[in-house]
Amino acid sequence: MSSVPVPQIPQYRVTLFFGPEPLNGQLSGISCVFNVKKRSWKAGVQVAVEMEEEQLARARQVIGFEDWLKEELRVVPQAERDQYDGRARDLFVQGMCALKLDLALEAGLRQETRNLTVEMFVSELNHALPCQADRLKSQILAELDLGER
Repeated sequence: MSSVPVPQIPQYRVTLFFGPEPLNGQLSGISCVFNVKKRSWKAGVQVAVEMEEEQLARARQVIGFEDWLKEELRVVPQAERDQYDGRARDLFVQGMCALKLDLALEAGLRQETRNLTVEMFVSELNHALPCQADRLKSQILAELDLGER
C-alpha cells in the first residue's frame, strides 16, 4: 500500500470563457462568463457573473490596487506600461468575478444557474476580499509575467 496521499480532485472545473464585457443596457456594469462543470453533472454550464463598477472601485480601494499596481509596473518599460495597466485592470475584474463565482460554488451552485446578478453575494464578496487580496494580486502578476518580487 502506498503512503503517498491521493491528490484531492476539485469538485468543479471552472474556466474563463470571456470577459470582462459591459453589461447589456448598463453603463456601470461588467460581466465575465465562465464555463463551470461539476464532476457529477453530465454537462457543464456557462455562468455570467455580473459586477457593478462601483463595487469594483470599492474593492480596488480596499486592497490598495492603484498604489500596488503603480509600484509593480515600475519594472515595466515606460512605453509598455499602458498596455500592462489595461491588462492588469481586466485581470482584476476577472479575478473579482471568479471570486464571486467561487462563493456561489461554495453555496451550492445548481446546474441550472446561468447568471449571478449584480445583487448576488455582495456582502459575502466584501467579507472575502481582504482574505483573498494577496492571492488575487499574485494571479495578476503571474498572468502579466511579472512574478512575485
